[in-house]
Amino acid sequence: MNPLRPARLRPSDLLRLGGYGLRSRPLRAVLSALGIAIGIAAMVSVVGISTSGQADLDEQLDALGTNMLTVAPGRTMFGDDATLPDDALSMIKRIGPVTSATAVGTVGDTSVYRTDQIPKGETGGLAVVAAQLDLLGTVNARLAGGTWLNAATARYPAVVLGAAAARRLGDVPAVWIGGRHYSVVGVLDTVALAPELDTAVLIGWDAAESYLDFDGHATRVYTRSIESQVEAVRGVLAATANPQNPDQVDVSNPSDALTAQRAASQTFNSLLLGLGAVALLVGGIGVANTMVISVLERRAEIGLRRSLGATRGQVRTQFVAESLLLSLLGGIGGVLGGLTVTVVYAGTQQWPPVVPLWAVAGGLGATLLIGATAGLYPAIRAARLAPTEALGAA
Repeated sequence: MNPLRPARLRPSDLLRLGGYGLRSRPLRAVLSALGIAIGIAAMVSVVGISTSGQADLDEQLDALGTNMLTVAPGRTMFGDDATLPDDALSMIKRIGPVTSATAVGTVGDTSVYRTDQIPKGETGGLAVVAAQLDLLGTVNARLAGGTWLNAATARYPAVVLGAAAARRLGDVPAVWIGGRHYSVVGVLDTVALAPELDTAVLIGWDAAESYLDFDGHATRVYTRSIESQVEAVRGVLAATANPQNPDQVDVSNPSDALTAQRAASQTFNSLLLGLGAVALLVGGIGVANTMVISVLERRAEIGLRRSLGATRGQVRTQFVAESLLLSLLGGIGGVLGGLTVTVVYAGTQQWPPVVPLWAVAGGLGATLLIGATAGLYPAIRAARLAPTEALGAA
């Protein structure tokens, strides 16, 4: 005669048993899941709000030019002013991490006057600068009025005034440069990343060569690079701009904004890890407390099941499955709550709502892990109860 073997519980059976345990005490299950949900929602919302705030801070720091470097000619070994080679700009654009680059060239011995009636000595300290057409995008400049130079106006006597230059010259339709009137087609707003452009009168590169004897040498090259590669780009800029004499090239240091951005990122990461750990710990304690109380309240059921042939393993598995199901419900509710809080709060602060995928996946995964861990001890305790002990204590 073959010995009787207990039936094996399929996953669907475990799901039904776990669901039965929760449905039999709906109020306690809801309150327990709510506790877990609050913990997970706190973790997700803290991570989401912090990440959204960091994204907003990153945008502001990016606007300050964290990835911009400038290249300018230095001095020769004899102390004379050096010049950049004619192909410096094109060579710099070939550097892989460089996303954009443009150049300006100061036109020497040329002054700007409001009219031809102004004495030559009253120059106003304004510089005439030849500019490439893609200057605005690279230095993040905006127009306060009028239009920027285009392929047509860059070849003819037309200028765009910097913000300070416009204030000094006033609202004039044209300016007097080198014995010729130049039409004012636009005015720049203040350029935070390149303040030297505020006192400049910008003219097209071709027009400067045609009308003002501009030698065509760039006096400053603005570059934008992939942020993580800024230091690497800086290391090769001088040799790329002037391979023959890299020591005659001045390259700017990465801005202080980049340093501030990285320090802020490290601070945010440490903050997120700390707050997330606290939230998960609170959720885990809630699950463990719920399951221990559940075992104490259900000793009669445990004794009855053991009397009818349920094995210790089946009882243990039942309580672990119930703990996992309770944690999963709380985790899903917590994630949805955290997402809602993040979107609403970021909207009130006009931040871009950002919730990292790892926070969502980590919240659910951590919930299941905590549920299994917190439910294991009560499950083992329930499985160890002898049928007579459990029925007697009920």
